[in-house]
Amino acid sequence: MHLIVENMLEVLKTLALMNATQRVVKISSKELADKIGQSLQTAARRLKDLEEEGLIERSLTKDGQYVVITEEGMKLLYREYLDYKKIFEREDVVRIRGRIFSGVGEGRYYVSLEGYRKQFIEKLGFDPYPGTLNMRVLKEEMYFRKRLDEEDGVLIDGFKTEDRTFGEVKAFPCRIKGIEGAVVIPKRTHYPKDILELISPVKLRDALGLKDGDVIEVEVLL
Repeated sequence: MHLIVENMLEVLKTLALMNATQRVVKISSKELADKIGQSLQTAARRLKDLEEEGLIERSLTKDGQYVVITEEGMKLLYREYLDYKKIFEREDVVRIRGRIFSGVGEGRYYVSLEGYRKQFIEKLGFDPYPGTLNMRVLKEEMYFRKRLDEEDGVLIDGFKTEDRTFGEVKAFPCRIKGIEGAVVIPKRTHYPKDILELISPVKLRDALGLKDGDVIEVEVLL
């Protein structure tokens, strides 16, 4: 039954794109077959099914075949539209799971640099705890880790001091078990691609009672 509905939706959508919701449309079974990429017999059967279900009205004349989508057909299309609306208009969030591990202390140094810290406060809305929580992304979650490389994120500009240059970083607001924070990804880094660094106004290890080896899920806002 589900497959039948899917097949009917495909044809209804094709007819709707021809404005069959607003006017009577002339269409041959051959033309419909070409549009939906099916055989002539299949296209003719789809139209017959739609008519029998009361989703279209169809008139066969000497001049050809005329079709219009009925109120019931419109309701079916609208229900489908609402489903897609839920998919595409929800908050754009990805969830990535990873295993906690201890770093070598680099995160504390970089987060504490005033050139970065001031931008974190201004652009992310919080003053970060001087340190990062390191997470190694689980292998099966790498699709979403790679997706972060393709997204713009919030740009944290690079800067220079008297003795060295610090590169650009992009950040993504995130939530870790309800605590606000951010994923920070240096534009140029020697870190493996499966590692994410998290910053937050609080020390996440203590706030969440985390230890090395624990698996956590991070909600990342794109």
